[in-house]
Amino acid sequence: MSGRAEAPGEIRLATWAGFALMCLGMFMAILDIQVVATSLPTIQQALSISQNAMSWIQTAYLIAEITAIPLTGWLTRVLTLRWLFVAAISLFTLASVGCAFSGNLVTLVGFRVLQGFAGGTLIPAVFSAVFLLFPIRLHPVATTLAGVMAVLAPTVGPVVGGWITETWSWHWLFLINVVPGVIAAAATPFLLPRAKPRLADLATLDGVSLALIAISLASLEIGLKEAPHDGWLSPRCVFLFLLSGATATVFARRTLKARHPLVELGTLKNRWFAIGCALSFCLGVGLFGSVYLMPVYLAYVRRHDAFEIGTIMLVTGVAQLVTAPIAGHLESRFDPRWLSALGFALFALGLGCSALQSRVADFGEMFWPQVLRGVAIMFCLLPPTRLALGALNEAEVPDASGLFNLMRNLGGAIGIASIDTILYGRTGGHAEALRERLIAGDVTAAQAIGLDLKLFTHRPPGISDAAIEAYVRPMVEKAAFALSANEAWALLAFAALIGLLLVPFAGPQPQRPSADEGR
Repeated sequence: MSGRAEAPGEIRLATWAGFALMCLGMFMAILDIQVVATSLPTIQQALSISQNAMSWIQTAYLIAEITAIPLTGWLTRVLTLRWLFVAAISLFTLASVGCAFSGNLVTLVGFRVLQGFAGGTLIPAVFSAVFLLFPIRLHPVATTLAGVMAVLAPTVGPVVGGWITETWSWHWLFLINVVPGVIAAAATPFLLPRAKPRLADLATLDGVSLALIAISLASLEIGLKEAPHDGWLSPRCVFLFLLSGATATVFARRTLKARHPLVELGTLKNRWFAIGCALSFCLGVGLFGSVYLMPVYLAYVRRHDAFEIGTIMLVTGVAQLVTAPIAGHLESRFDPRWLSALGFALFALGLGCSALQSRVADFGEMFWPQVLRGVAIMFCLLPPTRLALGALNEAEVPDASGLFNLMRNLGGAIGIASIDTILYGRTGGHAEALRERLIAGDVTAAQAIGLDLKLFTHRPPGISDAAIEAYVRPMVEKAAFALSANEAWALLAFAALIGLLLVPFAGPQPQRPSADEGR
């Protein structure tokens, strides 16, 4: 891939430096989602945004990101990996500056779309680079570096976002991207291997297919966002899901017949890649779901602020960092199927433990489930990545990486929508059941909501029913919400168990032949 005349050692050093900058760019793109989510109320107040419109700050980014991910393979073929990364990180940095200086919602959402599209290309580009830049013997090290950055960003995002908002201002949520972005954009052209762009392939762009995939993914994302509130069978959501399914079907048929497909779907016929994508989907449900559910619980039930939530969630990040070199070492020596099985078994256990937590669960009770999940995540990411991409030839990797990462994002979107459905749909029922038990004099119900038993059994004189209702209602609501959160944790654990059950279907994997083993 390289036309330079440096010695192999020099090429390897430069390539590693370029790859590290690519991982930094990916980290900033993923981190951006989390830090902005933490500080949405601050941005809402600063720009006078309505409550209903506020969610579009995140939704616009996610729609653009999920649309860009499957296009990364085509963009890599046209621009080469080097110039795709430079273009993407440059656009991401410029859009970040635009977001920081936006004075209204329309401007901010416009720049978030650009940010999301650029960020969506950075993620699969990094995982493609593992298999395109390095020989097989270095894949575990490169995959470990990319994996750590990919899963660490959602974990440290809340604490970084909370600290920035409290210490500086919301503008710095975007401006922190500028210095890393400028450094990466300026340095990587001199570090990554050179290849000749195929700009003539721009003429092969299938505009109809591009429109179809954009409509399909955008309508699916919006439908998943609205379903917990409007109902999964509401007319609007049904229309969005039907539109997504119809356009996806037309896109698939058109793509499979195309001479120059926008996305190469033929790789899904590869059993190892298909199972790897399914595992990526299951990981997305649990990973993004847990990173979403835990702050919601800690904020509403335990009344922690963003910085406190972030510090509690750092346990998962520390466990990931400690486990990463171990997982990387084992990943090069053992069958990826059994390492994947270990990862999903531990992941299901960690998620399942959280499903049993009490109403007063805090740092102590959450510590070991977080450790289990942190250890498991690296085994749920690195071996499935090798399982999915390791047996493909270099021409197939860019498209395959896009699909592999798309499945993880789709899993996250569906997981979060399912969590919201449980929280919004089940909390009211739990609250009503607790009220009925309290009225019936059930002492265990009083203990479940944290009510003083003396107050429950001996009503003080002169206190009205309205006063008691006002005192008890918040306690009932929090206890009901905690019960719903436990059901959501159980759902995430079930998704991880499905991943565990899928692993044996992969079968033994052949090694991808490498013509550059000596690089």
